[in-house]
Amino acid sequence: MGASRDGGMGYHRLFPIMPLSQVVLLAILQGITEFLPISSSAHLALLPWLTGWDDQGLTFDIALHFGTLAAVLIYFFRDWVQIIAHGFGLRGLGKDEGLKANPHLMWMLAAATLPVGVAGLLGKDAVETTLRSPYVIGFMLISVGLLMGWADRMGQGPRRIGDVRWKDALTIGAAQALAIVPGTSRSGITITAGLFRRIERAEAARFSFLLSTPAIGGAALLAFRDLMKAGGVPPGEGAAFVLGIVVSAATGCLVIGFFLRFLRRFSLRFFVAYRIIFGILVLALAFFRR
Repeated sequence: MGASRDGGMGYHRLFPIMPLSQVVLLAILQGITEFLPISSSAHLALLPWLTGWDDQGLTFDIALHFGTLAAVLIYFFRDWVQIIAHGFGLRGLGKDEGLKANPHLMWMLAAATLPVGVAGLLGKDAVETTLRSPYVIGFMLISVGLLMGWADRMGQGPRRIGDVRWKDALTIGAAQALAIVPGTSRSGITITAGLFRRIERAEAARFSFLLSTPAIGGAALLAFRDLMKAGGVPPGEGAAFVLGIVVSAATGCLVIGFFLRFLRRFSLRFFVAYRIIFGILVLALAFFRR
């Protein structure tokens, strides 16, 4: 709408004005889709395209990043205290036997985060432009869904988080790098990689969520830096910013708990079918709305 505030990005793109009902809906959608293996980026990119809403903008993107970061930190707070303590040699802290059996997990998670960090820095421009195409999103929804279905049909392995070794962590971390492509799903691709490494479904999801914490935190900090360069949260948008964080965090905590319980009893077939159907719908809509 006016002059650019950030490297050619328009003011309206940075700070679109949204009604609070839209803020709540988008925050709930983020909290649900970030942790289920169905791709938050696909849903958040396609919703404005389907509804005609303005893109939610940089400010709200950051609120959603901080909300989902808060969700994993709150839900796995005790795990992270124990993981960090063990990483620095304080083996007596914490009661989780699986984490006790894997005292180097903090360093594994740190090393496994590097691929997605490098991919994010190198592919930032493509992710924000070319790769947001509905054709790319539809293709990734279907292809990763089929891969997830293949891993799920192999049957879950006997291994738990205490059995994760460097090769497992680095393999799952390399898979997470693919999550920068919209439609992939960070949780979907990392859980799939964990299943291929013969890790139990719920334990693969737990490792996936722990691995997502530094990646989400890094993305939030980089986006916050961009926001500060653009002048900070604009007047009148503070309420939407805080509401987005709170709603996405609360929704995320509930979804994490639900999904971990779900995977202890059921397979991933429902999510595989959802991804394939959703991907076909996206491709069809993209074709007929050219």
